[in-house]
Amino acid sequence: MTDLSIGEAARQLGVSTDTVRRWDRAGKIRTGRDERNRRRVPVSEVERLRGSPGRHETGDTFSARNRFAGVVRSVEADGVMALVEIEAGPHLITAAVTRDSVEELGLAPGVKATAMVKATSVMIDRGDSGD
Repeated sequence: MTDLSIGEAARQLGVSTDTVRRWDRAGKIRTGRDERNRRRVPVSEVERLRGSPGRHETGDTFSARNRFAGVVRSVEADGVMALVEIEAGPHLITAAVTRDSVEELGLAPGVKATAMVKATSVMIDRGDSGD
């Protein structure tokens, strides 16, 4: 398992770096030292103190965690709704969105788009996705 810096451990635990250092001195958390004598915290210690496994972070402010960047394969618009099919690697995602959304996002076959899945909803983002 990888060891964390004091700052990384503090962020994952939701405390200050000074608190982690105090816990180390008090024996509440087990740490080690690297070759440059910097204090390192085993991931297992962070998990033990946190009481539950850490959640992955997207590095973004948007709440959807499941994102599928790909290319629009087809758009079928009928009335006020449309079906947008996105090929994202081995995944084929179909989203039911409004016709207005299709037009505003400029969705058409061959256009890059990202499907974001949150619970049972699929959202589409036309923003740059890792280009």
